[in-house]
Amino acid sequence: MGNAGSTGSPAVRTTRWERVTALPLTVLSLVFLAAYAAPILDPQLGAGWRRACQLTTLAIWLLFWLDIGVRFVQQPDRRRFVREHLFDLAVLLLPVLRPLRALRLVTVVLTLSRRTEIWVRGRLGVYVAATTLLLVVVAALAVLDAERYAPDSSITSYGDALWWAAVTITTVGYGDFYPVTTEGRFVAVGLMIGGIGLIGFVTGSLATWIVDRVSGRGQQPAATAEDIAALRREIAALRQRLESPDGTPTEDAAARPVPPPRTTPPS
Repeated sequence: MGNAGSTGSPAVRTTRWERVTALPLTVLSLVFLAAYAAPILDPQLGAGWRRACQLTTLAIWLLFWLDIGVRFVQQPDRRRFVREHLFDLAVLLLPVLRPLRALRLVTVVLTLSRRTEIWVRGRLGVYVAATTLLLVVVAALAVLDAERYAPDSSITSYGDALWWAAVTITTVGYGDFYPVTTEGRFVAVGLMIGGIGLIGFVTGSLATWIVDRVSGRGQQPAATAEDIAALRREIAALRQRLESPDGTPTEDAAARPVPPPRTTPPS
């Protein structure tokens, strides 16, 4: 009875659901990202392909809703679940409006980030590097989607958008490319906030690695007991050679122990 109850507990059911859906949701997120990016990267894409990309993103969007709906039903305290997932729900609701369509990519980033964290658990560096790269790629797509046809826009290609995203996330800010639309500026704010912690971790880890390498370069390995014993045997053989009349060491010279050095008590 106890085992059956624990097996059917909400936490166990949620964990089982997340384990089962980990790979499918990751694949769907990548497909969603590709379908979202295709019309942006290729403005000359045919109307049929554009329609297919729109239907694909819509279908996957509904599956994202299904995922959060199943997790909601499995919770005993559903009000608490809503409170703890307000951001996820807002990201799912707001992109219905065209000016906030780029928020759909936030769900992709959150899903891939959560699944990556599970798969590379214990490898924080890999997780942070993958999340940083994903954030730059997604932000570049979102800002290009918002800025390409805006008047006086300086970001008109994906290369420009990637350069802008890399400069922004590293807080360099050359100012050669910048968003002029409201949607593009929202993307910039999100990239700045999300990038501060990630870049701080990367630079801190790199600095720690450099300091460890530099501090350990001039250190010599400590002498082992075998090294000390060999040195003592060589000293004993040299002393015997100096003490013998003809300069030839006796047979037991190497085996003769060397007495420890005498120390005089301080006066």
